Amino acid sequence: MNERQVDHDRLFKELIQEFFQDLFFPTIHEHIDYVHLKFLDKEMITDVSDREKRHLDIVVETRLRNEDSLIIVHVEPQASYQPTFNDRMFRYFSRLYERHRRRIVPIAVFSYDEKNKEEPQSFNMSFPFLDVLQFNYLTVELKKLDWREYIRQDNPVAGALLSKMGYTEDEKIEVKKEFLRMLVRLELDPARNHLLTTFFETYLGLSEREEHILADEVNQLDPKEEAKVMELMTSYERKGIKKVALNLLSDGMDIQKVAKLTGLTEQEVKELKSQQSKND
Repeated sequence: MNERQVDHDRLFKELIQEFFQDLFFPTIHEHIDYVHLKFLDKEMITDVSDREKRHLDIVVETRLRNEDSLIIVHVEPQASYQPTFNDRMFRYFSRLYERHRRRIVPIAVFSYDEKNKEEPQSFNMSFPFLDVLQFNYLTVELKKLDWREYIRQDNPVAGALLSKMGYTEDEKIEVKKEFLRMLVRLELDPARNHLLTTFFETYLGLSEREEHILADEVNQLDPKEEAKVMELMTSYERKGIKKVALNLLSDGMDIQKVAKLTGLTEQEVKELKSQQSKND
């Protein structure tokens, strides 16, 4: 998929908002009170130096366990390398603190493909005679993570992010197989399955030949697990076909031709067209 067509911020925001409780940051997970969660979607930062305004992607109001006072968790996904990112994280932190006057947990999630970039975890300001500031934040560099360490955690966020971890081209098929097996074990509802699969497929797509190899490997699984994995694969494939059908209908193609091109029945295409008309 063309990287310019991918709305990275939206994908990460949807994933983290839906599965915030499953974020795999062991240093903070056990301390967060997940009963109180409030997503602050309208957090906007005015950057005077760059003369721009930015909506912060994920800002959450919550509490620590056994504490009454509120805290803020700010998660900033970063899809491309930026030499001054630590400066930007500090500026975001400063604006959030100025607005809320609460303790803030800043987290950066780096999702770009370069492995050789060393990301700082702090922003420092000092003089020979005085250390003025050391601002620290948590970081996750997905490409430097070994995907095999996460396939048995049965964590939905980690499952989706397998698609951005440090696998090789030769491991792509195995990564997808393990992702599907994890979905089977998680037993999530269809909407959540679709969200995770959409995220995963955006970043790790297989060729038709690779999909055939994957199907052959799935056939080697335990029969019960094989049936459930194949059901997931078929379900997602059907959703993709229906999306194509909707696009063709939007382009004005008639029902019979859409049915012929997609393999859907004419009745299914009629129902899609009726649903499309209601949404319009």
